[in-house]
Amino acid sequence: MKKMLLAGFAAIFLLYSCNENKEKEGGEEVKEVVEAKMPTPMHVYTKDSVIVNAYKYDGLEYFLTKSNDTTYVVNFWATWCVPCVEELPYFEQLNEKYKNDKVKVLLVSLDMHKSVESRLIPFIKNKKLQSDVVMLRDPDADTWIRKIDTTWSGALPATIIYNKDKRKFYEQSFTYSELEKELNNFIKP
Repeated sequence: MKKMLLAGFAAIFLLYSCNENKEKEGGEEVKEVVEAKMPTPMHVYTKDSVIVNAYKYDGLEYFLTKSNDTTYVVNFWATWCVPCVEELPYFEQLNEKYKNDKVKVLLVSLDMHKSVESRLIPFIKNKKLQSDVVMLRDPDADTWIRKIDTTWSGALPATIIYNKDKRKFYEQSFTYSELEKELNNFIKP
């Protein structure tokens, strides 16, 4: 019984010390940077083994504000946007080329929620998209567009490339060489 109590106290102490966000290092207090918890999607669409998580802006914000050693390439697009569809292979190519590096590509669909199962999911499946795809399903575009970038008019395609040290917004289409050149400004010293 005594051993069980000691083990229980040790487990509680270990849990407490692991959850503590401060630690002493060389006599100085050091704070850890703790990333926000992955948000719960407001809706999950599933069809033909394709899953698309839909978020309001508050949930999507998690993907736009990570502060770690990874560089993120976040593309806002829609299946009805011709320039978006034309440049998607370049994001896929970038995703494939840098998959073993600390680079993550996220495709944020702005398709209407009524067309997810009839248009977006078949598009993802037919194009064999390998990048992560999420959907922004927030009707208050006047608010979230400005939160994403104050200069964004709302036109598509649009892209953000960021890491913990740098962030840049692009309201334009890319060729592969242009996209890779911009990425290299973030990952090469």
